[in-house]
This record gives sequence, C-alpha cells and structure tokens, in this order.
Amino acid sequence: MATSGDGGRQTTLNSGTGANLVNVRIKDVASLQEARDNQVVGYGLVIGLNGSGDSLRNSPFTEQSIRAMLENLGIASEDGRARVRNVAAVIVTANLPAFVQAGARIDINVSSLGDASSLAGGTLVMTPLKAPDGEIYAVAQGSVLVSGFNAQGKAEQVTQGVPTSGRVPNGAIVEREVKARFADENVLTLQLFNPDFSTSVRIADAINDYARHRFGKRVAGEQDSRVVVIRKPEGVSTARFYAELENLMIMSDTPARVVVDERTGTIVIGNEVKISRVAISHGTLTVRITEQPRVVQPEPFSRGETAVEDATVIETETPTSKLALLDGPDLQTLVAGLNRLGVKPDGIIAILQGIKSAGALQADLVVQ
Repeated sequence: MATSGDGGRQTTLNSGTGANLVNVRIKDVASLQEARDNQVVGYGLVIGLNGSGDSLRNSPFTEQSIRAMLENLGIASEDGRARVRNVAAVIVTANLPAFVQAGARIDINVSSLGDASSLAGGTLVMTPLKAPDGEIYAVAQGSVLVSGFNAQGKAEQVTQGVPTSGRVPNGAIVEREVKARFADENVLTLQLFNPDFSTSVRIADAINDYARHRFGKRVAGEQDSRVVVIRKPEGVSTARFYAELENLMIMSDTPARVVVDERTGTIVIGNEVKISRVAISHGTLTVRITEQPRVVQPEPFSRGETAVEDATVIETETPTSKLALLDGPDLQTLVAGLNRLGVKPDGIIAILQGIKSAGALQADLVVQ
C-alpha cells in the first residue's frame, strides 16, 4: 500500500491488478510543464526546382519575394514579370526544444504555399523563424528532402505521397535561446499525456512513497486528472531531483475507449471495452449505376446527323444477412464475434455506432 499525498490516508491504487493496468515509468505517461517545447514559423523560398515551382501568374507573392530577395542581395530587378518556374514559396515550421542553446541545430518542416507541384530537389534559402513574440529564434537553410513524387504526362498523372512538403534534417540553427529559470524552480508541474484520475493519484503516491525515504517528507499532490504538483525539497538541484523521480514505476490505467476513423476505415478497440449481449443483423444495399451511351446513325441517304443517345443501367443488390448474437465480455471475444459477422471495416464501424446507440457498448466511442 502507498500513502496518498492528501492527509496521509492509505490507498491501494498502486498495488491494483487488472488487464488494463500497465507498469510504466512516470516519464512515459507525463511531462514537465516547465520543460515544454516552443513553436517557430517562417516564410521563405525554395529554389532549384526542375520546373515544378509556382506559376507566378497564380502566386504573385512568389514573384514579390523573388524581387525582394534579389534586392537584398544587391541585384536590381528589371521591370516586367519574371518567367521562372524553379522557385516556390513555402512556410517553414519547427519545434524549439526546451533548454536548447544558441548554436544548436534542429529539424524543420517545409510546406508549399503556392501552386508548386513538387519541392523535390529544391534548396531552402535562408529563412528566419519567429515565435509568437515576434523575435527571431532560429534561421533555416538547406536541401529539402521529399518522400513523395509526382509524374505527369499528357493523358495521365501519378502521385505518391505528398511531394509539396518535406523536411530538412538539422536545417535550422538556433540563434536565440528561450528564457528559462528551470534551475530556480521550487514547484514542478507534471502534466499527464492521457488525463486519468487513477493514474494521477498513483503518480502522487509513488513520488510521496519515494520522497518519505529519500527526503523524509511528502512532496507531491494530485491536482486533478491531468496535473500533479511537486514541491522540490532543499539541498538538491531541480534537474537532479526530477531525474530521481522520472524513472519511478507506477501502474497506469487506461479508459475503455473505441476509436474509429471513417476516412481510412481504421478501428482501435481498447483492452477494457465490453459489449452487453445484443442481436445484430447487418446487410448493405448495393446500387450500381452504369452509363452506356450509344451512337445512333441516320438512315442511308437521309439528311439526319449522327448523335449520341444516353443509356443508363441501374442494378440493385441486397445480400442476405443473418441475425447473430454478439457478446464481448473481453477484447478477444469481442474481436472474434465481429470477425464472425464477416463484414468489412466500414460495416464494423456502423455496427459499433449502432451498439453504442442501443446502450450496449460499455465504452467511450470516439469518431474521427
């Protein structure tokens, strides 16, 4: 048993057992609020494209950027419109890690802003990256790596992946560090990745159990389902103190949840999901519409004209469906029962939504 951080009452949360409990480290389920990342963004140009850049007629901002860049380099641009197709305007984004110092390198993401068809083979020109405070924190430049490709002919086009976005590994140099006073912090705030009251209490109990033996007092308290507040004792640095806590083992709990993505047909069912016994009949009406236009010729030696006559064939099909019992006291039985129905993922999504509406799904259904 562990002692909770609220009045010294006893709890058995950390000694609980169950299929949904996983023994994990604190660092795997929570992060320090004081060690958060910061986002930066910038606008730049990718040059060196093989005719796959922006069409300056549809992306006038690209032409304006080209002229401004040339003027900054001391090259006077002539009047009239440019005709280049090897330049694309892009938005550059990056995450500035916590405690990063000036001179460090970070990865950046590059995404097309205009109508460029591909960024493959391009080079990002020096681009300042700003934070919401308007200050420049990094400068990005380098060759853009694109995983997708685009091949186009007169009658067909093949596209794989997303050729209009890419990455530049270590493509930005940090010019300014984010002001942080982590070493002076006396109160640390842990934020859970997945809010859960039981997990929050278990983290506080595990930290207090360790702190009673290490420092002779309790230092943590659960604030809600997401936040655990930790007070640093005297005589130890903040970094060393948290390093001792982040590897403590706790029993993490997960809610019963079903997540479905209707666009891709992806279904994720949690281990604790249960379904009360229900009877299900699933059948899909298929309607097939086929256009078969016919060419109608005029009579010989007549003044008629050749015409195209529309012809539409509509077929309907209703497959036979059986009434089946579905009972899911555990995950394995639930999956086996869904597989016995012999339906595709989109059909399983409809079945799960129907079971939820009937009140038989003992879980939270999340539709994305």
